[in-house]
Amino acid sequence: MVELIDTHAHLNDGRFGKDLSEVIGRAAQAGVSTIINVGFDLESSLAAVDLAQKYTSVFAAVGVHPHDAGRVGLGWKDKVRSMAAEKKVVAIGEIGLDYYYNHSSAQAQETVFREQIRLAKELGLPVIIHDRDAHEEVLNILLDEQAWEAGGVFHCFSGNISFVRKCLDLGFYISLAGPVTFKNAADLQAVATEIPTERLLIETDSPYLAPVPYRGKRNEPAYVTAIADYVSKLRGESIKDFAEKTSENARRLFSLT
Repeated sequence: MVELIDTHAHLNDGRFGKDLSEVIGRAAQAGVSTIINVGFDLESSLAAVDLAQKYTSVFAAVGVHPHDAGRVGLGWKDKVRSMAAEKKVVAIGEIGLDYYYNHSSAQAQETVFREQIRLAKELGLPVIIHDRDAHEEVLNILLDEQAWEAGGVFHCFSGNISFVRKCLDLGFYISLAGPVTFKNAADLQAVATEIPTERLLIETDSPYLAPVPYRGKRNEPAYVTAIADYVSKLRGESIKDFAEKTSENARRLFSLT
């Protein structure tokens, strides 16, 4: 069995409400030593912190997703800052832009994104970036805010080779999730072979986007093994080497101990 790290999951999602301990147990049995549990609003970020304190293998990221940027309320940034000071919080996220659903206005999304990049730089934490249908806008904000000073990862990467090169040029890590295993994902599979070994991460984005052969089911951290197996074969690497390198990358980015 190899050691893997799921760098992005939402164990704070209600779909894990009835069997969370079993989900975490299955992950451990599959060789998943560490799970980064990511907040998407203030409530889920607080839940992420609580779960990190309860489970040894779980660490937390706190932040406001672009969907919720228009509903943050007064004092939201101070609340994120306070949570980020808690033990086992390793990143600000997930943050970014989502111009596919547009649940919040573009202006609200941009403002909250910029504020959280600044907060990450202030606190010395990396950022976890959500980017959907907003590639150039996200890059422009990262450049404006000199976000490479914080560092971070494009989670559940969805761009093409041209875009991934721009992200890599800024010093960011690239995380691949279940969609890389889908039959219609030729562009993403090409990206998977382009990412330098030292900048590659893997994730489940549980409970969403379960990889083949679990597609259509609730995703969970144990299924990161399917992603690792698929991507390692795509890259012509042994699963042992792939697991060691991606886990080392995760430990380095998130300062895991």
